[in-house]
Order: sequence, then structure tokens, then C-alpha cells
Amino acid sequence: MAKYFYHEADSRGDANHGWLHSKHTFSFAGYMNAERMNFGVLRVLNDDFVSPDMGFGRHPHSNMEIISIPLEGELAHSDSMGTGSVIKAGDIQVMSAGTGIEHSEYNHSKVDPVKFLQIWIIPNKQNVDPRYEQQTIDKEKTHNNFLQILSPNADDEGVWIHQNAWFHLASFDAGYNREYVLKDPNNGLYVFVLKGDVEVGNQLMHTRDGLGIVGEEHVSIKATTNAEFLLMEVPVVF
Repeated sequence: MAKYFYHEADSRGDANHGWLHSKHTFSFAGYMNAERMNFGVLRVLNDDFVSPDMGFGRHPHSNMEIISIPLEGELAHSDSMGTGSVIKAGDIQVMSAGTGIEHSEYNHSKVDPVKFLQIWIIPNKQNVDPRYEQQTIDKEKTHNNFLQILSPNADDEGVWIHQNAWFHLASFDAGYNREYVLKDPNNGLYVFVLKGDVEVGNQLMHTRDGLGIVGEEHVSIKATTNAEFLLMEVPVVF
């Protein structure tokens, strides 16, 4: 039997530190909700706003797949592997922390804020060599389409991670309807609306709402306004 887990935007954890305003779909840092620990291997979904010329200083991670997707502005990245880069709206970045890595993230602009999603996926391999990758997303290919931006395969479209997961980005016109078919029928699907309104099955969703679905191999998605959304297909049993 299919199960649905609806998370309204206003029900998320709210952490406002002035320079950083973060919304947490799942428990993170000072936000603890026993019913919102994760969706399968999807452990963290943070919706972050960082003020100009501010950011996160050097800090460590291990055994986690960390994905950053800028929505507005530019984010400067630096890590202990010697990587230094700037990612902007339209890019996707992945860092496999593995045996251990330190990194920092700062707003690259001294004038404009940066808004980005940071997503943590629990990997299926422990203590791998740390790695970093970033790519630019062809946003035109998201128009009325599910554009794959992440997979388990290094030679596939998008970036890759150590997990049986697929991410797709879509931008639908109002009234457009399409069915998403899971790559692995044992996985679950988490839908996160970036802009606009969509119907997923019988559930109407609005900007920044999330919906976890378990037990459905085919999921119907219809935009009721012009809408952008992220699909995260992940293992739900681990």
C-alpha cells in the first residue's frame, strides 16, 4: 500500500541567525523533530539564505554525500582537497565526504544574497576516497521534462554519488501533466516544489512544500501554475 508524507513549507524547522536563514525539512542542528528525521537515505534538505559576504567557515564531514544546488546568487567553495570554485544558479555540486574532508562555503557576492539547497544523502559505501564534482544544468532541458541531474553512475547524465539515487529537475507549464516512473521500484520519491503549484497524485502542493511517496512505481505530476520542482528518488530501506 502506498504511503504519502506531506510536509508543508511552513511546517519546516526555522533557524534565523541573521546572516543565515535556514529552513529544515528534516531534523538538523537545533531543530529536532522525531517524526522528521529523514526520508530513507535522504537525511538533510536545507533551504538556505546567506547574506552578502557571509558564510560557513571551514568544518569537517565524513561518510556523507553532500549536494548543493544554488537557486539565486553565487556560492564560493573551498576544501581540504585543494578545490576552489564558485557555483551559481543553474549549477549542481556534489561532495563525497568519505574518509573525511573539511570545506567552507561563502556567499561570493558582497552585495547580493545567495539562496541554495543543501542536501545530504547517506551513502551505500563507507570510507571512500573524498571527491568533488560540479556541473552546469541546461535549464532549457527542464521545460516540460524531467532532466536527470544526479545518478549512481559516473558515466550517466548529471553528477553521481555513492547511492542508488536519481535526482531530476523539472519546469512545467501550467496545465502540463506527466508521469514519473521510478528507476528502481523499491525506491521512494521525494518531491520538493521550488516555485508554483503542482498536483502530485491527489495532493496539491505549493512553493517549498515537500511530499514523500513510498510504494508507488508511477507518480503523476501536474502543474496547476507554471512550476519548478525537484524530484529525489532514493532508497527508503537501508
